[in-house]
Amino acid sequence: MTQVTEAEIFAALKSVKLPNTDHNIIDAGVASGLVIKDGHVQFAMEIDPAMAEQMEPVRKQAEQAAASVTGVLSVTAVLTAHKPAEQQAPQQQQQAQQQQQPKKLLPQVGTIIAVASGKGGVGKSTTSANLAVAFRQMGLRTAMLDADIYGPSLPTMMGISGRPSSPDGKIIIPMEAHGVTCMSIGFLVPQDTPMIWRGPMVMGALEQMMGDVQWGPQDVLVVDMPPGTGDAQLTMAQRVPIAGAVIVSTPQDLSLIDAKKGLNMFRKVEVPVLGIVENMSYFHCPHCGERSDIFSHGGAAQAATQMGVDFLGEIPLDMAIRAGGDDGTPITAADPDGAHALAYRAIAEKIWTKVGTGASQPDAPNISFE
Repeated sequence: MTQVTEAEIFAALKSVKLPNTDHNIIDAGVASGLVIKDGHVQFAMEIDPAMAEQMEPVRKQAEQAAASVTGVLSVTAVLTAHKPAEQQAPQQQQQAQQQQQPKKLLPQVGTIIAVASGKGGVGKSTTSANLAVAFRQMGLRTAMLDADIYGPSLPTMMGISGRPSSPDGKIIIPMEAHGVTCMSIGFLVPQDTPMIWRGPMVMGALEQMMGDVQWGPQDVLVVDMPPGTGDAQLTMAQRVPIAGAVIVSTPQDLSLIDAKKGLNMFRKVEVPVLGIVENMSYFHCPHCGERSDIFSHGGAAQAATQMGVDFLGEIPLDMAIRAGGDDGTPITAADPDGAHALAYRAIAEKIWTKVGTGASQPDAPNISFE
């Protein structure tokens, strides 16, 4: 395989000019954050938000230019907001920055619920998808945002293929499945393309999926958070008013240790923790009917008591739940009157009792780090 170098990509991008100028995006310092891995190229283009419409064709030209380099398999370029510094005294600049109000995101969404975990592999995305369908079955206008930039799973979980449309080149029309309005970075990049972005690019992509998507009026937005306590969690907590977080864990000690870290993170950024769900709680053999506590049992309920939060319920380890995620039809949609769907719906009803006032949420907290 031909090794792609930064010099080759930079040379190709120098052919891309800024609108109405003779300056190219490299010499002008617009292109940044170039990452090349195994033939996959990703970079950001820092622009003034007022230039977004003019710069979208430039972004596409940049992708095409980079794709023309021998050995390049895929190219992803994103526009990130950047305002040029004004020639002011430091004190004036600071005052101007304090007066700037960021764009209000998700203004038509009534309640935002984050579904999170401290580690991967505990069934957080499965829980998110089934809760979203359960909310819809409760008669709520429901949307789901896949905030996992590095490992998006919503397209598979909800059985959605294809790309969302954008009639004006600025606002994206989200996809829909099982009555739920859906958005994921997985709709915009090939399934096997690794996302090797740095933190600022992740935060920029999340803000675009919240601010540049035509969500429409929604009673509830379920956000499938990535595992851990990183950039995505901080961006969501700082930029939108999350009504509460649901922590998903398996019963075993290792998972619960990480779940407690996730719970404490939300407390630090002043996001209420609505409770803990114990996933893969037990296994019922379909042949002999014997119950096996493969990952232990009851650990999440005990942790909830210790941490002073509610225990929302337990979901078993079951092949039908797993198959629903693989097939793109969550068990709540595939068998809405079955025992597993009723368990998810009971959890959804507990959550909605806590947060479903229908009133507008308070402003997002101002996070500071000392």
